[in-house]
Amino acid sequence: MIGSSRLLGFGHHVPGRKVMNAEIEADLGLEAGWIERRTGILSRFWAADQDTLSGLATQAGEMALANAGIVRGDIGLLLLATSTPDHLLPPSGPLVAHKLGLARAGAVDLTGACAGFIYALTFADGFARLHGKPVLVIAANILSRRINQAERASAVLFADAAGAVVIGPGGTPGQGILGASVDSDGSRYGLIQIPAGGSNEPFHGGLEPEQTRMTITDGREVFSKAVAMMTACSQDALAAAGLEPKEIDRFVPHQANARIFDAVGRNLGIEDRRIVKTIADYGNSSAATIPLSLSLASQTAPFQSGEKLLLAAAGAGLSGGALVVGF
Repeated sequence: MIGSSRLLGFGHHVPGRKVMNAEIEADLGLEAGWIERRTGILSRFWAADQDTLSGLATQAGEMALANAGIVRGDIGLLLLATSTPDHLLPPSGPLVAHKLGLARAGAVDLTGACAGFIYALTFADGFARLHGKPVLVIAANILSRRINQAERASAVLFADAAGAVVIGPGGTPGQGILGASVDSDGSRYGLIQIPAGGSNEPFHGGLEPEQTRMTITDGREVFSKAVAMMTACSQDALAAAGLEPKEIDRFVPHQANARIFDAVGRNLGIEDRRIVKTIADYGNSSAATIPLSLSLASQTAPFQSGEKLLLAAAGAGLSGGALVVGF
């Protein structure tokens, strides 16, 4: 097994329709500014009727491959982290690989909800080092089609987007994934869910529309559990990397809610200036928020040799994790 890996390229894509808070606040009868005060969101992007999940993912993948400057035939595996695949069956990963021209690359979906990118990048790192081949990791969601417009807790948050990262073998010490931690709490399984659509409650004609839409049963508990899980996983990942929070150059959290990642930053002692924030303009696209943020950050302030990043997420399941990444 190769001793280390490195991040080679980044990409992202959002659909064309930008939705401002005023539109949602008017629909829900909320006062102006309510959404921003409670979430930090000003706008988000929603897919048009003709948009597909595989289409968003392919666009982000194209950008990451170009940014990495890599030959497509060298990619050994595509991992697609999504909660909104084009179909329940088959998985969307092979279709995205086909659209990208990744001949003879493995491809599979991962349904890790908001933590899906953390898990996918962890698996990709192992594959790249074991097999000596680069991996394309894409996280993408069209959550606007799973929003319950009558439920304030979820209607104000969710967005559509895709983000992508190419990770490859052969980095030097101090590059690639330096520390990792994952966690779960199935006792809180029902805090965030879409009640119908799985084998326990298949789609059928008698379903109420709300049963096929996302619901958050207790927003306060989601907040406290997410903060605790992201904090603990971050501390464990830092310990595994042999680093202190003060040695982290940029903290790239899942953009669930500004109050959540601000609280995690305070718990870790990471100043606000070191937290990468994209939630104001892009909302919460679940697993896609971290790679989207990485891609945007790489454009505005390119990552420098020796930089250390902390990535962390928590979401439905409950499932969460954190990674320390070096450049």
